[in-house]
Amino acid sequence: MYNRKKPLEEIPQENTKIWACETEGCNSWMRDNFSFDKTPNCLVCNAPMVSSERMLPALVNSTAAASEMKS
Repeated sequence: MYNRKKPLEEIPQENTKIWACETEGCNSWMRDNFSFDKTPNCLVCNAPMVSSERMLPALVNSTAAASEMKS
């Protein structure tokens, strides 16, 4: 049988700075370059978030880069 689907490419992963909720039962997190505050609160439980790192697929936030260039 012939399969016409192209093989999936490996998405490069990189060590990314994130904000993670410090509440034990909450798994909420966000990328650092997508946060609006310098020290954000969790959007789920409103608890403080702590800075951390996680291996994630490489992703560029072009909106953040454009706003930094204007400043």
